[in-house]
Amino acid sequence: MKPTLQNILDKINGTIALSFSYQAEDVAALHLLLQSKVPAFEVFTLDTHKFFPETEAYHEDVERFFHITIKRYYPDPTEVEKLEAELGEWGMRWSLENRHQCCEIRKVNPLAKALVGKSAWVTGLRQAQSITRADLTLLEYDEQYDLFKINPLVLWSDADLLEYIEANTLPVHPLYAQGFKSIGCAPCTRAVKEGEDIRAGRWWWENPEHKECGLHIKGKK
Repeated sequence: MKPTLQNILDKINGTIALSFSYQAEDVAALHLLLQSKVPAFEVFTLDTHKFFPETEAYHEDVERFFHITIKRYYPDPTEVEKLEAELGEWGMRWSLENRHQCCEIRKVNPLAKALVGKSAWVTGLRQAQSITRADLTLLEYDEQYDLFKINPLVLWSDADLLEYIEANTLPVHPLYAQGFKSIGCAPCTRAVKEGEDIRAGRWWWENPEHKECGLHIKGKK
């Protein structure tokens, strides 16, 4: 019999954390976790200092809706100051190396802090999101962070996600109504055009196989 989310959660000893990056997937994953028998868990976000104003408003909406606090983890201010002196506002678009450096400082390094002492990390990742996520499974072991990674929405289609959100009247990011399909930092995210895939608006100047920020790359050390 295939394991269920509850089966997996029941076997986790220690603290569970859910990473919230303001996607529709994240609000569904949060709702699923709150419906489970997990007594307590941390919900956190990686505050890059590059959020859309709509993201800040949505952050508060989610906290009010679920009666929770989303803990913010920030990049090192010294590293950010040095990065901005080198790249300015748009330098992450000049090369893949620059963009990876920006993501490393603003997202990857804060994630390492967020996962200290955690036993499992719950995400909203789905196979259908992009070619870089096609081999995801419900339960993985993340060697980089030495913990279990749980992807409860891994096999959900776009239709499954929409149906779940509507059935449970969950709040969604206001930028979805403006054509955004994936939410990220303001300089690196745009609305998608008709016929484009859901992550086409993320780092749109790059090839599809490069469109990860470094948080979900298997085997990365």
